[in-house]
Amino acid sequence: MKRIYLDYAATTPVDERVITAMLPYFKENFGNPSSLHGFGQVGERALDESRRSIASNLGALPSEIIFTSCGSESDNLALRGTAFTRREEHGYNHILISPIEHPAIQATAEQLAEHHGFEISYLPIDHSGQVNTELMENHFREDTALVSVMGANNEIGTINPIQKIADLCQDRGIPFHTDAVQYGAHLKIDVEKLGLDLLSLGAHKFYGPKGVGVLYIRSGMRVMPTLTGGSQEFGLRAATENIPLIVGMAKAFSLAQEEGAVRRERQVLLRDQIIEFVLEEIPDSRLTGGGPEERLPNHTSFVFKNLDGNLLIQVLDSEGFACSSGSACKTGDPKPSSVLTNLGYEPEWALGSLRVTLGKDTTQEEVDKFLYILPECVQRVREASR
Repeated sequence: MKRIYLDYAATTPVDERVITAMLPYFKENFGNPSSLHGFGQVGERALDESRRSIASNLGALPSEIIFTSCGSESDNLALRGTAFTRREEHGYNHILISPIEHPAIQATAEQLAEHHGFEISYLPIDHSGQVNTELMENHFREDTALVSVMGANNEIGTINPIQKIADLCQDRGIPFHTDAVQYGAHLKIDVEKLGLDLLSLGAHKFYGPKGVGVLYIRSGMRVMPTLTGGSQEFGLRAATENIPLIVGMAKAFSLAQEEGAVRRERQVLLRDQIIEFVLEEIPDSRLTGGGPEERLPNHTSFVFKNLDGNLLIQVLDSEGFACSSGSACKTGDPKPSSVLTNLGYEPEWALGSLRVTLGKDTTQEEVDKFLYILPECVQRVREASR
């Protein structure tokens, strides 16, 4: 039986058009872009063209685009680099994030607190996981160094009001970073219109290669490098640029922007079909995250009462369906998801999570097959969990 992949929030296959764009830079165009000879100049041109392409699709300047190895590294550079700079320049010591950030933000903030003396505060969120902007005022401090809130949550699909958050930060002169690794894979981004200071992307979420990401840094912002030893990436990330992957990311992001509206239209219809079916046909099931307008177009997530979510993933896998029990970084953890417990779900619900995320090429037939087998799988796991 052909296996069906429904875990596109974890990673995506590389688009064939992206592979075609990358191949020459693995072979004949292999030069180091820092070299002065012709081979190096070819690599440098590809680097510059990729930077311009991504900048154009973000509404940014090429000089504001920093290539990294992934979204997590971009998050680390944004948080550490801004926090250390703001403390050095102003003595600011306070970091403000939401309680359900990706581990790349959460763990970085915790390390900054534990080992470097920063203080962390958490913004209020509602039951869908969306930051409550009306209550943010009470959480700003005179020494707030930066605010970081993800554009869309990887586990529950909730989209945050990042433009409103950016406006509130801008009014107080506080840099605002958003982890847009999920958001940028599906939604149009204009950094000027949104008022963003820093933004993270990862190529493998939008049919690009693994191992490459971007950090947008608004012109004029000072960020302390965390990887030193060379002048690459405007002195902010010392390492020989991986030209094939960078070319691939630029191509994949361009395709995501060009084809985004068509992809979203298809995915929303399938997404809503899954949500309606599960809530109507499977007892003791709840949708987690936001409603249709506050949810990523390809994202569904549920909790089932008195069910082992990890066992459900294994049973679905044995039936040929690849899904997730939440974040790819948390899959297999027997403890309740911290995202779900922060949203107020009791263990008997939080332990039974399921994330089903669709791809640009997911078909109606694949969704129908999944929905046909899901109730039986849930019942089997419930019986085994008693």
